[in-house]
Amino acid sequence: MEFLRIILEGWVSSFRYPAFISGYQPTLPVPPLSTIYGLISTAKGEYVTPDDLDIGFTFFYDGKGTDLETIYELTNKPALSAKSNVIRREFLFNPKLYLYLDNLDYESYFKSPEYPILLGRSTEIVSISKIDKISMIKKSNVRLGKTILPFGVKGAHGTIQALATHFTNSIPRESLGVKPFVLMDNFFNYAEDCYYDSEMDWGVWIHK
Repeated sequence: MEFLRIILEGWVSSFRYPAFISGYQPTLPVPPLSTIYGLISTAKGEYVTPDDLDIGFTFFYDGKGTDLETIYELTNKPALSAKSNVIRREFLFNPKLYLYLDNLDYESYFKSPEYPILLGRSTEIVSISKIDKISMIKKSNVRLGKTILPFGVKGAHGTIQALATHFTNSIPRESLGVKPFVLMDNFFNYAEDCYYDSEMDWGVWIHK
């Protein structure tokens, strides 16, 4: 089957745990699907959801760090005002994302993105380093990981977190498709059939 493989690279990225509202802000080890669909929407300039195309990805980074960040907490009692606070925020250094799309027409959107592409927060811009059209077949006993997998995939292990697949396009935004995922920060041998990128020698889990 034909896929579009897009390589994106940046300096830093971070992906917030939904349960952490204040205080120390750790990062997820891999981006959630909602971040990926948001990234694709940015490139296209239109709202993209799992109904529009199937995706997969493999994600790497060189290390983790912690930064101090000033935030402003708003209140409307007794009047609208804000007070500053300093928190510690974890980030990933030198992120690199291999993004797989089953719709080859999206090549034009990534060759000329409508908006700056982010991998995390509004300051975490990434660049597109390569775009390829590749063919992948299904193969068993491949190394699979460095990605997000549905809970229950045989052999998958890692942090388990309930995450949205995407958000509504209206304000206030609402999370959609929330379900448990396994956040895979390493590779493991997957014995069952999976799409296989022979050039990179890894399996790619396609989210449908």
